[in-house]
Amino acid sequence: MIMTIIGGISACAWLYLLFARGWFWLVAEAPSATGPLSDARVTVVIPARNEAEGIATTVTSLLSQNHPGPVGIVLVDDHSTDGTADLARAAARALGAEDRLDIIAARDLPSGWTGKLWAVSEGLDRARATAPDFILLTDADITHAPDNVSALVRRALADDLDLTSLMVRLSTKTLAEKALIPAFVFFFFMLYPPSRAANPRSRLAAAAGGCMLVRPAALEKIGGIAAIRGALIDDCSLAAAIKRAGGRIHLAPSRTTTSSRVYGSAGEIWSMIARTAFTQLHYSALLLVGTVLGLAVTYLAPPLLALFASGPAAWLGLGAWIAMATCFLPTVRFYGRHPAWAFALPAIAAFYSTATIGSAINYWRGKGGQWKGRAQAIRR
Repeated sequence: MIMTIIGGISACAWLYLLFARGWFWLVAEAPSATGPLSDARVTVVIPARNEAEGIATTVTSLLSQNHPGPVGIVLVDDHSTDGTADLARAAARALGAEDRLDIIAARDLPSGWTGKLWAVSEGLDRARATAPDFILLTDADITHAPDNVSALVRRALADDLDLTSLMVRLSTKTLAEKALIPAFVFFFFMLYPPSRAANPRSRLAAAAGGCMLVRPAALEKIGGIAAIRGALIDDCSLAAAIKRAGGRIHLAPSRTTTSSRVYGSAGEIWSMIARTAFTQLHYSALLLVGTVLGLAVTYLAPPLLALFASGPAAWLGLGAWIAMATCFLPTVRFYGRHPAWAFALPAIAAFYSTATIGSAINYWRGKGGQWKGRAQAIRR
């Protein structure tokens, strides 16, 4: 009887996710915005701390944009020790565009700020001098498609958006990435369905920090980036602040703007997840227990029931497992993986569960939010 009840709960959960969670699982790219191209002035702000591996590619992609208007870069070198600034400067020089790259050194990190947001703040202070129509906040490991800036501006103008964000296509070069990264995108959109984020009547807000085009007026309205200075999940915190202030936001996946950051092992991906997982739970032990139990019922119970139970419990487990695979399949295809990977989501979810528990342990040990050698989660 208990197994049948668990199977029923799991089946109902997947029916809800399939049909009542904003169709997040379709991983739908936004259609191209209509209207004329704009010559809006765009200033790009890149926080960079030891980004030697990808910074040249990122700078080159941004300085090679086909946007009709001026595109300049403010790169904030956040105490790098690997020659990040020199590599960025060399990339601009190779294009004859040194005058469009402004490199500044971040001052020492003040109390109450996360490292990345302090670097962003330093960049925004410099960017204001260029009087931009839009500011593009991007990570130092993003390769922007040649038309990315013009497409973002066009979308922002067509839909009167204050924040226009893309979930860039993440790397799936290594075996660990092929197995685990598509699920990261799936879980992100499950937590933050783009259709609900865009709906002004919904309180949910979301953005993807690798690529966010924002209007300067929207930043001023929320009190600047200082309004979220201690936020570990800075992208969604920024989206929430802008939406609360009456701004309009947009989030969609992208196939053509990509991340060059490579995670060589499952351990590296585990650390990436653990950095913010407990923050999602508001540092609550009670929510952690509930989340782990919920993941077990939703993801692990279906295959276990289908394989080892009998009668209605087995059929409910099988139905939930099929619904789960159906839900995950578009993301699997988006990343060019074999459809059979859709049925592996229970095992992948177990991995993410351990990372969530590890995130809580790191926080309790005072090592939460590790980023570039800094523990940034603010104890509460």
